[in-house]
Amino acid sequence: MQGERRAGCSLPERLDYRLVLCDEDLRRATLALPFLQRAQAELVRDLGREADTLRLPAGAQVFAEGDVCHTMAILLSGSVRVFKLAESGREITLYRFGYGEGCILTANAILGGHQFPAIASVEREAEAIAIPATTFRLWVNRHEAWRHYLFDLLSRRLATVIAIVEEVAFRRMDARIADFLLRRLTPQSPLLQITYQQIAAELGTSREVVSRILEDFATAGLIETGRGVIRLLDHQGLQRRQRVW
Repeated sequence: MQGERRAGCSLPERLDYRLVLCDEDLRRATLALPFLQRAQAELVRDLGREADTLRLPAGAQVFAEGDVCHTMAILLSGSVRVFKLAESGREITLYRFGYGEGCILTANAILGGHQFPAIASVEREAEAIAIPATTFRLWVNRHEAWRHYLFDLLSRRLATVIAIVEEVAFRRMDARIADFLLRRLTPQSPLLQITYQQIAAELGTSREVVSRILEDFATAGLIETGRGVIRLLDHQGLQRRQRVW
């Protein structure tokens, strides 16, 4: 059922809200958040009463840098990319979140009263549970199971961001690009549809740097490049470039 949004939910107006969680939504939420199966009945009841559901179309901007976060979204499907954008136009991906996950920067903004410090954009069409900020804060104080979920999410995201800092600070860009390709290409699946700009946005560098390094890889016979396509030719050779620091 479509309905007006609750007070406190302030994601973009174009997003499609339903007023309450139906039984099927609650079932899906329990599958996405297994701790709910062991949580107090009060938390599950509060979820059904306080949360909304929404659809997030691919390409939608969930939050922009500087936004005030009035809603915490937990994904039931799809994925959202969180990234920083420099004044020069260069981007770097901080992390993605997907099934059963929420954005830890949103949680931090809600709990600390801060503005959102990055950009969150929907990569694959998603459905989510939307929890108003006032309810989210109340649950952190009231429900131990909710706190444990949030702290686990925080620890995993912190590890991801630390790994990115180490990569950017200490690892050569050619090794990072080789690693990026090897996580997406195998001898059994040697074709990747991606642009140089997309690789640059993932790794926090410029398109020109990516172009130069991929040209070097192609000259060495490691890959073959085309318009928006990269084909793996020498898996072991690319692995050797991956291990260079």
